[in-house]
Amino acid sequence: MRTAFRLRLRILLGLIGLFALLLVARLYLVQIMDGSDYALRAQHQYVSSGQSFYDRGSIYFTRKDGTLVSAATLSTGFLVAINPEKITDAEAAYAAVSAHASTTREAFMASANKKDDPYEEVAHHVSEADGEALADLDIPGVSVLRERWRTYPGGELAAHEVGFVAYGSGNDVVGQYGLERYYEQTLERPDSDYRNFFAELFANIGSLFVDAKQAREGDVVTSIEPEVEARLTDDLEAVQAKYDSKETGGIIMDPSTGAIIALTSVPTFDPNDLSNADPSTFPNPLVEHVYEFGSIVKTLTMAAGIDAGAVTENTTYDDTGCLELNGYKVCNYDHVARGVIPMQQVLSQSLNVGATFVANQLGSKRFTDYFKQLDLGTTTGIDLPGETHGLISNLTNPDAVELANASFGQGIATTPVEMIRALGTLANGGAMVTPHLATKIVLSSGVTKTLDWGQPVQVFKPSTAQVLSRMLTYVYDNNLSNGTVRIPSMSVTSKTGTAQLIGPDGKYYQNRFFHSFFGYFPSYNPRFVVLLYTLDPQHVEYASETLTATYTDLVHYLIDYYQIPPDRPDNK
Repeated sequence: MRTAFRLRLRILLGLIGLFALLLVARLYLVQIMDGSDYALRAQHQYVSSGQSFYDRGSIYFTRKDGTLVSAATLSTGFLVAINPEKITDAEAAYAAVSAHASTTREAFMASANKKDDPYEEVAHHVSEADGEALADLDIPGVSVLRERWRTYPGGELAAHEVGFVAYGSGNDVVGQYGLERYYEQTLERPDSDYRNFFAELFANIGSLFVDAKQAREGDVVTSIEPEVEARLTDDLEAVQAKYDSKETGGIIMDPSTGAIIALTSVPTFDPNDLSNADPSTFPNPLVEHVYEFGSIVKTLTMAAGIDAGAVTENTTYDDTGCLELNGYKVCNYDHVARGVIPMQQVLSQSLNVGATFVANQLGSKRFTDYFKQLDLGTTTGIDLPGETHGLISNLTNPDAVELANASFGQGIATTPVEMIRALGTLANGGAMVTPHLATKIVLSSGVTKTLDWGQPVQVFKPSTAQVLSRMLTYVYDNNLSNGTVRIPSMSVTSKTGTAQLIGPDGKYYQNRFFHSFFGYFPSYNPRFVVLLYTLDPQHVEYASETLTATYTDLVHYLIDYYQIPPDRPDNK
């Protein structure tokens, strides 16, 4: 009897202790984790019931040392509202308000004339100092109320990737582009004091209790390095301005994980001020536009040929300068025959006839199979909205000319993210990863949830990647700018691409081009893979002219910034 009583007493005491522990944890959340949030809400309570107090999770960049830098956050200040019925001197009220807040006389007077409406908002995003100064004037009919709004400290920096918030189909402010839209369910915070406390408390335990996705999640942490992003943006803007291109973009990725270090395109916009922005710049061309990339695709053709055993690094062929296929001529860029040469020269001199030779040695089926294993023609799964997929239907065309065109990057089109995913296999031992920006989610409770982007998929043999790395290093050391960019202490790979643009009539322009550039380094243990492009540059024909300097400058910058040790200690 006593034993049973003691057992029941222990169970009861245990439950009381557990309840007390949860209560303490809850108080910690309310008072410490969210204390400032609730204080702001308390200050906001006297606003009319139709007014919601804006709340939303933050987005962060990550510096190379792990420090988080705000990419999207909330600013706190004031809004100014008036009660037209109590405004006795509209002109005087306007003069006082406009001295401390941004509003026009026309808009203010229109609100002041609405005598049947007791609440009209006339100014937003008023600073702390101006709001307090205006409140001290104690103007009849003028109220100064607490407000929070979305701000982007970096301005244009990574604007396509971060996105922005705006009113959606209803009256709610929601993410419209970029990470703001993709992670809407993570970032949104309904206008409610409710918190799924148990979900947050046990989020890191997994589905045994509550799926972490059901928790009120708060902040998104990305792999974008702000200094590198700024440098890449500056370099691309310089290319855009120099060649008057329609569009210029670039991606820097960790090939072993798929983490995006920098990703941007110009022209762009400032998400803090969309009043004069061109809406056509809001979509992200790196995931929403497809292009024929030209000769950088030759690296994939060569990799497929070597991987399948159709050719080796030492295989030779007779380069005739041009081929006649299905009534069309396929020619090298200069129409010049090279005679009997090895595979290295196909990449070194970027020879279309040589790429066609490799594709023919593979055969249409094996060639197509490799390109499909690289998931060309599919979305990558990158965490950005609006991603489209490449167009590779020409690979199913039995005509020999279509196989030839595809082998050197014409007739098939991909997004830039699709292309760096495929090319990145060569920098990762032949394995393909998923490009991504977000690395973890930080719940409002402080619990961190690391995101899982899946396992690499082996497409090429590691030995194939090693051979291609050697061949592309030779290109950088000996052929790019006639070998003048070679770095004695560091092995670097590269390949340029120049593709003719196709017109609305389906025919290729003879004087309009898409330029691309690809490379990674160090060649045999890569830290970064880089993809650059510029669309329709003026008065210049080849990518080696437009993008070589940008790539080499980025290589030197990244080596210095990350202090990457030499991999050629003997300067060989």
